[in-house]
Amino acid sequence: MSFRPAGFRPAVVRYAVALVFALSSGAIFAQEAKNPAPAATSATPAAAEQAAKPAEATAAVKPGDATAGQGKAAVCGACHGMDGNSTDPQYPKLAGQSEAYIVHQLASFKSGKRQNPIMLGMATPLSEQDMHDIGAYFASKSALPGVADQALVERGQQLYRQGDTSKGVPACMACHSIDGRGNPGAMYPQLTSQHAQYIEATLKAWHDGTVWGEDAHAQIMPGIAKKLDEKDIAAVASYVEGLHAAEGAGPSAAK
Repeated sequence: MSFRPAGFRPAVVRYAVALVFALSSGAIFAQEAKNPAPAATSATPAAAEQAAKPAEATAAVKPGDATAGQGKAAVCGACHGMDGNSTDPQYPKLAGQSEAYIVHQLASFKSGKRQNPIMLGMATPLSEQDMHDIGAYFASKSALPGVADQALVERGQQLYRQGDTSKGVPACMACHSIDGRGNPGAMYPQLTSQHAQYIEATLKAWHDGTVWGEDAHAQIMPGIAKKLDEKDIAAVASYVEGLHAAEGAGPSAAK
């Protein structure tokens, strides 16, 4: 048995419900027409991504400032010398090295492409601008001349100036210049007056398979070093330490 109020008419109820629904839907549509939702654009994701980038990443890097770099390079002095002339031969001289080369190596240390626990810690907090400033500071300095072992000069000079065709070894000066000043534009480093101990250790590491990254520059020296024996490495390293231009003279005066 069902219970319905007197006078109950199903058709009337259904009509009333339909009318209420239509009126409420119309009100909603009218409101949406009055306040449309913001239109999505294809630029929105790009804008959000750009906004999420650190300010440092979007800021243009300026050429290195040697004055600013002096303060930033103070911590480097413990190993490399305050003016870039290290007194401990296991650490390379940075004085006179090109800004571009120093920046490249610091970036390689920071990324882990060039492995060195000490330099990883030093390079990690540096911004790209810091690297340029530090590079500019050391580039403004001059490397103090070293002295070659006379017993090794003949072979060292042959390798540096002529190479050794029998071993497939090119002349070092082809890339590093006749006086060892390097080629900043091509990012070949300065070698003049560098510690023989550091050069020798580096050449041996390359000979044994160490590589400083995957870029084209990083592949050059390991391939050459593999063709050198221990005596060749010692000779050219010693020659490089004594390689420098006489004061006030041009490249032709290199000793």
